[in-house]
Amino acid sequence: MLNLLISFACSALSSALMMRFVTPNMWITMAVSAVVFALVFMLLTRITMKKVTALMEVAQRDMVANRSDKAIKELLNGLKYGAWQIYVKQQINSQIGTIYYLKRDFKGAVPYLEKGFVRNWVSTAMLAITYMKKNKTGEMVATFDKAISGNRKEPMVYAVYAFCLDRVGQRDKAIDMLKKGAAKTGNEHLEDNKNLLESGKKMKMKGFGDMWYQFHLEKQGAIIKKQTKAMTGRRKQVLR
Repeated sequence: MLNLLISFACSALSSALMMRFVTPNMWITMAVSAVVFALVFMLLTRITMKKVTALMEVAQRDMVANRSDKAIKELLNGLKYGAWQIYVKQQINSQIGTIYYLKRDFKGAVPYLEKGFVRNWVSTAMLAITYMKKNKTGEMVATFDKAISGNRKEPMVYAVYAFCLDRVGQRDKAIDMLKKGAAKTGNEHLEDNKNLLESGKKMKMKGFGDMWYQFHLEKQGAIIKKQTKAMTGRRKQVLR
């Protein structure tokens, strides 16, 4: 926001200086002031986003090193950049909410996910899932719809949405969602899961890889079994 205000101020100042010392021609003055606004805004945006990107990278390294509390603290300190650039605060809130969710601190996640960036489909889907777990089906549907509206080409958002619809007893709507996703993305896993639901079977999400497990929709036993299998496979490779 401040970047926008500063850019407007520089544009207005350049306009006044042009009219006073260069030319009274309104069209030339407007053209110059527009260029000044664009250049200043681009420069300030680049500076702000460079700081935000560095912050995100530090938080990511902390997460990899299993220092989630430190990552959250870093991100909270970065909320100050929200006053400078539009959507920065929402993006940081999405990241904080995601970290809490990954820790299974769903209560801590919700306030940040609710203030998150809708184009971050992962955090928006996580919010929808928390609504499902609270039996707030209407809010779940509305939130998933927002996630899809900003990410129409992302296959997994359709899959997660359909999985949750099936879980709350809306299998027909889940099938329709998978049909819609398959048509939009051409993803074969969506088509396969549609066929499974139409056959009265459960969806199989393994095709979406490890990313699926971050949503905590599988039972803990299934996740542990998968992790154990992966570790066993790595051991066999080492022994060879």
